[in-house]
Amino acid sequence: MPLLARSVQTPLHIDVRRGAVADLGRILADGRISSGGDVAVVVGPGIGEQIVDLLRPSLQSATVYVTTGGTLDAALELADKLRSGNFDAVVGIGGGKTVDTAKYAASRWGLPMVSVATSLANDGIASPVASLINDGIKGSYGVHIPFGVIVDLDFVENGPERVNRAGIGDVISNISALADWELARQVRGEPVDGLAASLARMGAEAVLTMPGDMTDDAFVTVLAEALISSGLAMAVCGSSRPSSGGCHEIMHAIDSLFPATASHGELAGLGALFCTFLRGDTRRFVQMADCLERHQLPRTPSDVGLDADQFARAVEFAPRTRPDRYTILEHLAMTPEETLQRLSEYENALAAR
Repeated sequence: MPLLARSVQTPLHIDVRRGAVADLGRILADGRISSGGDVAVVVGPGIGEQIVDLLRPSLQSATVYVTTGGTLDAALELADKLRSGNFDAVVGIGGGKTVDTAKYAASRWGLPMVSVATSLANDGIASPVASLINDGIKGSYGVHIPFGVIVDLDFVENGPERVNRAGIGDVISNISALADWELARQVRGEPVDGLAASLARMGAEAVLTMPGDMTDDAFVTVLAEALISSGLAMAVCGSSRPSSGGCHEIMHAIDSLFPATASHGELAGLGALFCTFLRGDTRRFVQMADCLERHQLPRTPSDVGLDADQFARAVEFAPRTRPDRYTILEHLAMTPEETLQRLSEYENALAAR
């Protein structure tokens, strides 16, 4: 008998709205994740006290852990604490570092994890991946996809605007990542998962053309849902392929060679725009350049404090960050001199618009 369908892992509950954190107890009960509120709540040091005060009325039995987050050591330390308790689930509340720390720690003991995002910096809020620093190097660790994904627009609104805007760059980089995936199919026969590609593309197209900005609830909701869709795309195909191509290779290379240059989403957007230029896709290049400019995101190396030589070094190093991945960077295999020439043409194309 032919296989007529496939099973896909998705969160049991997705909620994007204002006031979601204060209503967390009911959400957990309605989603049959925890009826009694016996959960471990993981928060970062910045907004921890404010969040705990909001949670107490609806989650009186919760145990709160504060983590600095962002490192494998912090995640392992949290996992040890979770082992000593008896929890229905782990709730990670905060930005990407806190959420990824909670995802990894929960996966160590097979505990359901709920992601509560208070910022929209990248698509990790719903992905089956935890990005953690180990010995100074950021690595990607496979984890179980969150059982629930909640975005509280009140906290997003009050968070750093630059942090939230960075998520726009991460989402629209899907356009470049998907073009790289298609290139890999054409050149070396790599299979493309159509469902994963659709999920990644829909969110990116929505953000690319959506009017408004981070002061507009309608735009922020579309951005949040696009980031969630991007995470689901990775869960569907079992890798980051639908959301990570040459754009993210450049981002990882800059992170390695020039740490603390800019955020994940800012660099992903810049890398995507450069890769789209290399591909010769003028329509997409103009569309993405306009979007990045409209939302005040970096478009040139100088926007993130890099000179031409530094950016060229990053582009040369980029393929080494994902040796198994075929993108426009591997396809062109440019020399440093060629990279500098293309970068000059790229900057001229932006200046001429």
